[in-house]
Amino acid sequence: MQKLKVIYEDNHIIVVEKPVNIPSQGDKTGDVDMLTIIKEYLKEKYHKPGNVYLGLIHRLDRPVGGVMVFAKTSKAAARLSEQVREKVFKKTYLVVVNGKMEKEKRNLRRLSFKE
Repeated sequence: MQKLKVIYEDNHIIVVEKPVNIPSQGDKTGDVDMLTIIKEYLKEKYHKPGNVYLGLIHRLDRPVGGVMVFAKTSKAAARLSEQVREKVFKKTYLVVVNGKMEKEKRNLRRLSFKE
């Protein structure tokens, strides 16, 4: 099982670092995904039998690494999902480039936008 880097956890949410090339949720490849990794972590940490609830609040594409927030309760999932819909929940993207950028693209060194 993939090593999980937990940034923050309380009774309602868990915030983790998603490594590059790990899907946020299961897909047709069957590769291990963040939902499965975190559910296993919670099951083991809290000695929970059976299924563990975990709400996916937002996704990051497979090739992207970064911070993700998951809900540990359905109430937290509903409230966070509402914040995403109402644009209260904000995401910031930082891009790191290895190599030389074309001259006309140099002005795009830092991008920040709201979804």
